[in-house]
Amino acid sequence: MSESMNMITLLLFATMRALIGERKMDLEIQPGSHVRDLRAQLSAQYPHAAQALKATLFSINREFATDEALIPDGAEVAIFPQVSGG
Repeated sequence: MSESMNMITLLLFATMRALIGERKMDLEIQPGSHVRDLRAQLSAQYPHAAQALKATLFSINREFATDEALIPDGAEVAIFPQVSGG
């Protein structure tokens, strides 16, 4: 496989930090990956966090991102649990 991987910095907050056990980590992703691909990759890598990952918010370089958002090489991607208010 000659295609190189993209490297991102992943920041985890609140319950996601507790479930995955890291606050910040470098992660390799396939070039052309979208948020939905990263969500699937993390769910496979951390099956105990898969349910929580379904309801998380992602940001790319400090801007909230949808599942269709493309993740560029070198991006800072943050994962936040959804917050319910009242």
